[in-house]
Amino acid sequence: MSGVTLNNAVKKYGDTQVIHNVDLQIEEGEFCVFVGPSGCGKSTLLRMIAGLEETSGGQISIGARDVTQMDAADRGVAMVFQTYALYPHMTVEENMGFGLKMNKVPKAEIQKKVGEASRILKLDDYLKRKPKALSGGQRQRVAIGRAIVRGPEVFLFDEPLSNLDAELRVDMRVEIARLHKEIGATMIYVTHDQVEAMTLADKIVVLRAGVIEQVGSPMELYKNPDNRFVAGFIGSPSMNFLRGVVDGGKVRLTDLNRTIEANVTLPADGKPVLVGVRPQHITIDETGDDLTLDIRERLGGVAYDYLLTEAGDKITVETDSDEEIAEGSKVSIEFALENTMFFDGETEKRLR
Repeated sequence: MSGVTLNNAVKKYGDTQVIHNVDLQIEEGEFCVFVGPSGCGKSTLLRMIAGLEETSGGQISIGARDVTQMDAADRGVAMVFQTYALYPHMTVEENMGFGLKMNKVPKAEIQKKVGEASRILKLDDYLKRKPKALSGGQRQRVAIGRAIVRGPEVFLFDEPLSNLDAELRVDMRVEIARLHKEIGATMIYVTHDQVEAMTLADKIVVLRAGVIEQVGSPMELYKNPDNRFVAGFIGSPSMNFLRGVVDGGKVRLTDLNRTIEANVTLPADGKPVLVGVRPQHITIDETGDDLTLDIRERLGGVAYDYLLTEAGDKITVETDSDEEIAEGSKVSIEFALENTMFFDGETEKRLR
């Protein structure tokens, strides 16, 4: 296995640049997740590493090798796609070993490698079945097994769970995490689902419009985001952002018509500020009257209350599902300064 290095990587389609001067170091054995909204360039970046997209500028290295201009087949990577791409007329065993067979690997070695991959992925009972007799999760495990038998330096996953239902997605997340723990390979995983990113990654790369917004461990990004985009993207439900204005060294919240202290260096008076608070750090004050409880979602142990300001902005609060507050009630909220983040209202960068 090997690490992956991107130096000033660029991708253009004609005059349109979609990947902007990306510098990134993925360590050997690391599980790195590219995450961001649709169209942010995460799959394009992955395909550049795989050699399926030509790199317009910069350098991509796998281990000590510069692979920027190297054919995909020579890069030592294996890719698992959103679609399983299994041969319907072949058994599980034949699908997993087909690439090795085409490379004229001896039959005994193919059987050994397929057997090992099957053990890791718990596919022993399905080796003689054809894909039509498998569930979606089992098919994706076969696709992963096909990658394992190749013995690549780097595994690449392009939204591999998108076609699965919610329960299978959870099961496969656990399977992939266990796989990484067992084989210790370098893995790069693309998803738009920040829950997948948070639960799987050693390192998360947050992308927007072909630019890296921030790189860090899941909890680093959750607790210490650099800007509003990262703060709002990482964490579920999303962080609330309250609009405010600097007023005499404090922040006057325009949404709630109150003034709060700030533990950061603020811009000049009159400048806009965004105040970020996560739903679990807010409590509802039933004696207030500046917000309206619009909708309550009960999810068993917890509930999410969606409050509306007079301007129609939404504030999400995580509460105990046993609380009884009628929809349509007038309420207010409270939150502590230590659980609050401040962002410049113009640049959206974190204020510190």
